[in-house]
Amino acid sequence: MLQKVLIANRGEIAVRIVRACHDLGIQCVVAFSEADRNSLAVRLADEAVCIGPATPGRSYLHPPALISAALITGCDSVHPGYGFLSENPYFAEACAECNLIFIGPSPESMRLMGDKAIGRQTMSAAGVPIIPGSEGELSSLDEAVEVARSIGYPVLLKPSGGGGGRGMRVAQDESELQRAFPTARAEAEGAFGRGDLILERYLPHVRHVEIQVLADSHGHSIHLGERDCSAQRRHQKIVEEAPSPVVDEALRARMGESALRGVQAINYVNAGTLEFLMDPDGHFYFIEMNTRIQVEHPVTESVTGLDLVKWQLRIASGERLTLEQKDVRIRGHAIECRINAEDPERDFLPATGEVEVYLPPGGPGVRVDSHLYSGYMPPGSYDSLIAKIITWGDTRDEALDRMRRALTECVITGKIKTTIPFQLAMIDDPAFRSGNISIHYVADFLREWKEREATVSIA
Repeated sequence: MLQKVLIANRGEIAVRIVRACHDLGIQCVVAFSEADRNSLAVRLADEAVCIGPATPGRSYLHPPALISAALITGCDSVHPGYGFLSENPYFAEACAECNLIFIGPSPESMRLMGDKAIGRQTMSAAGVPIIPGSEGELSSLDEAVEVARSIGYPVLLKPSGGGGGRGMRVAQDESELQRAFPTARAEAEGAFGRGDLILERYLPHVRHVEIQVLADSHGHSIHLGERDCSAQRRHQKIVEEAPSPVVDEALRARMGESALRGVQAINYVNAGTLEFLMDPDGHFYFIEMNTRIQVEHPVTESVTGLDLVKWQLRIASGERLTLEQKDVRIRGHAIECRINAEDPERDFLPATGEVEVYLPPGGPGVRVDSHLYSGYMPPGSYDSLIAKIITWGDTRDEALDRMRRALTECVITGKIKTTIPFQLAMIDDPAFRSGNISIHYVADFLREWKEREATVSIA
């Protein structure tokens, strides 16, 4: 078993990893920036080391500072969490060169999946369904036009070297494609340092469904069912759930088998997630793989009873998975709301400030992952996620009812604003309750909600 882990991250995921380490009797060191000196993770860790100023490029995105912190504190491993350097193959290689175990997949696996063009080719060769599109990166606008003519409109331009919705453009016809191509390339260059694009057929009415996998270093891999992440805004997830309301046992088995073929094709080790788009007829298509723990991993933990972060640590220690696929059971239903320090009435603008009182919800079927405490000032330098509320129930309706109760109970006062009012309205919306939504649901509901809120304010 690992002896001492450097946690190269911050916020709620750093707290989550601290707790998993302590459950396994592993010491942990939190690397923190000046802005996070008073963070909950620093308070809970066995040790903490300042790695630089608030600017991510000089702290959480600066490999020499992180590796130095690990070495001077006697760590034998590094857990990157999610975001920052968690999917950076160069950081994983640097850890290995310094005899530090990187708690995640190999650099080779990250490289294969970090490039969308190569990822598509790799998954297609492994028999995983992919969306019709370009074979690799587009060399020119002329090639984009040629591919679009062959697969039909509408089409989607995507950066090959990044995600999160940046650089993505939908074109309904050839003239739109000609206008969108240079804009998408420039945005991709600015966001990811490279302007390479791929082109896919655009699927307008789809759900976002992903498969969680675990794989050990002894050639054994399993999947833990699916999560439905269709409730998203500008490709950023707001509410996630497991299992999907529209996936039955047979479809789950087919998606899981496809995911495992992909895992085996790249000799993947540790926790990972394969993301798919699914059309109304149940056809699913690979879009990307996240080679790290996901923000929404708690819903999978809730319905399987497995601790994914502890399994990350065990796998990195060289342990074998003790579960066969037949041992994985999906029980009940789980919902997660990402609570962000944002003002939904002002187009989700960041709205951080001191937290005067923080009282998390509780009771049966409620879990909260957060780094908040009363009197804490969340830094404005980083992601706006401040808490995750997860509810479980025997049925989806029970999980939703518990989520309504949990959101109502949650107290976060001060100058800070949160997304809770919007999520409360979503939970009660008949369309969301029905489970019959697509990835465009949140945008449509947001317009209705803002109009309703404006009418209430005037009245």
